[in-house]
Amino acid sequence: MKVNYKGIKNDFLPKLQEKLDAKFAKLSKLVDGRGEKQAHVVVTSERHLHKAEVTLHVHNHQLVGIGTDSDVYNAMSAALDRIEKQAVKQGAKWRDTTRRSEPMKTATAKDIPEIPARPSVPVKTAKRKTAAAPAASSGAGTRVFRPNQHERRKPITLEEALLEMEDGREYVAYRDADKQVVSILIRRRDGHYDLIET
Repeated sequence: MKVNYKGIKNDFLPKLQEKLDAKFAKLSKLVDGRGEKQAHVVVTSERHLHKAEVTLHVHNHQLVGIGTDSDVYNAMSAALDRIEKQAVKQGAKWRDTTRRSEPMKTATAKDIPEIPARPSVPVKTAKRKTAAAPAASSGAGTRVFRPNQHERRKPITLEEALLEMEDGREYVAYRDADKQVVSILIRRRDGHYDLIET
C-alpha cells in the first residue's frame, strides 16, 4: 500500500514510524485484493490539537477515518483504527452481495440420469410411454444398463450394429471399430436408419 503524507512538518521517530507501517500493512492485507491501493494522510494542527484524516478508496467506496489527539501518533492511530473497521464492514458487504444467496445444491444419485448402453443380450423394447408415467412401473422386460461396463465390450462395425437391430430394437449405441468413436444407430418410423457419431 502506498501512503502519501501531507501536513507533517517533521518525520516521526523510527519506532513510531515502524508502528505506523505495521498498521498500514495490516490494513493493506484487508484491502489490497485487486491491486495495490493508495492511502492519503492529511495532518492539520491547531494550537495543541492534531487532526489526522486518512482517505482510502476500496470497492468503489471511499473510506475516511478521522482522529484527533494532542499527540500526532495517537491521532493517526485512531484514524487508522476507524479505517480498519470500515474496511472490514465494507469487505463483508461486498462478499455478501457477490456470493449466491442460496448454497449450491449437491447432486444425488437419483438426480443423475442413467444412459442406456448396448446390452449383452437382446431385450424387447416397450412402446413409448408418456412423460407422466413413472419409469418404475414398467414391466419385467425393462432393464437398467450401466454405461461404465464398456471395458468388456469390443468395438463393432456399422454392419454388425445393423444385424443387432434386426431383433426389433429402436436404437443401438456402440463403439465404431473403424473410426474409434461412439456411434448411435436409430431406427426411424419409415424403416430407414439415422447414424449419430460423436
